[in-house]
Amino acid sequence: MAGFTVAICGCGSRGLDAYAPYAKEHPERMRVVAGADLRPERLEKLREEYGVAPEMCFSSDEALLAQPRLADVMIVATQDRTHVKNALAALDRGYHVLLEKPISPDLAECIALREKAAETGRAVVVCHVLRYTRFYAALHELLDRGAVGKVQTIDATENVAFWHFAHSFVRGNWRREDETSPMILAKCCHDMDLFRWLAGQRCLAVQSFGSLDWFRRENAPAGSAERCLDCPVSEKCLYDARRLYLTDPHCGYERVKDGWPVNVVATDPDPDKLLAALRTGPYGRCVYRCDNDVADHQTVNMLFETGITGSFTVSAFTDRCYRTVKITGTAGQIEGDMGENRLRLLPFGGPEQIIDLNESGGAFSGHGGGDYGLLDGLFDLLEAGRVDGLTSVEASVESHVMALAAEWSRTHGGQTVTLAEFEEQGR
Repeated sequence: MAGFTVAICGCGSRGLDAYAPYAKEHPERMRVVAGADLRPERLEKLREEYGVAPEMCFSSDEALLAQPRLADVMIVATQDRTHVKNALAALDRGYHVLLEKPISPDLAECIALREKAAETGRAVVVCHVLRYTRFYAALHELLDRGAVGKVQTIDATENVAFWHFAHSFVRGNWRREDETSPMILAKCCHDMDLFRWLAGQRCLAVQSFGSLDWFRRENAPAGSAERCLDCPVSEKCLYDARRLYLTDPHCGYERVKDGWPVNVVATDPDPDKLLAALRTGPYGRCVYRCDNDVADHQTVNMLFETGITGSFTVSAFTDRCYRTVKITGTAGQIEGDMGENRLRLLPFGGPEQIIDLNESGGAFSGHGGGDYGLLDGLFDLLEAGRVDGLTSVEASVESHVMALAAEWSRTHGGQTVTLAEFEEQGR
């Protein structure tokens, strides 16, 4: 069979639910042949949906990576703090690596992976999927052809959505920095990467402010309980887990069926499975009584090499998930809303142009088409015998330096951080 074989280290919502389905739509390019996960039900799904042999399904990362090379590419989609360990082992075994972001919350580990990739000469592609979306690809092309002249400012906002933040960063896997990563890295290394890419130059310094303000015990409604299913005031709560995961028009089972985020709460979800999971599992906890510690809103100011300035805001307190951007230049400005998938170009002295990126064929996969675009790019790269892709580990480490420096600034009173010095200290 033609194409590339893939092993998946971590068969969760990214490895198995976001990337593996590409093999069903493009069997000529990708075939899943092995995988590892701690949860037996995820390995069962791997066997049933992708025909992976039982002896190629492993109950731990270590067991999979102890084998001789089983595939061309290893998708590393485990938890943040095991990414580099697994990626280094995969490179030693001879795999090319598709690495879920973030690389690591430890800057020294990020640098070690960058050096290992250069040493082995193998591709390490970090999943900064937004570069592969129509929205940001079109925006980058406009800047490249000088549509606004010399860029002066880049302002962007990530609207996380109240329900998404509660799911991932209060109740979910990314709620604690000591277990995973600070929110500005886990969620927004995408955005730091986009700033670097759109500016077309290195970031020199950052400054950041933000805090965990709302999802705290003192803000719990009077009379509320530890768990939503036991709570006498749950019907009045915006974050009632029963409503969010069963009937909410954004993210409930009635809307998404077996898709994200309910497929994180229960494998092959249905209402009964979801209620059982909410009764005892992490996603049924009161959002004001969890053990979360990551910021729920943050801003980052940036200075780039030629004087371009950037401003970024991320907030948990929005109705829906979308990103907006405004770029000003010496000859015009661009405004964009990724939720609407439209760009608005206003050249000075010329007519306004609306660029509607919905007017193209093909269904979107996750992240506005970026998930499958990323895989297309990886396989194009390997077919060409190259390792320097659009989201190479070299470029990705820069975004991680930006995010980690911003978090240091946030926790040190908003001090300005010079990135060259910060990276050197992380070696």
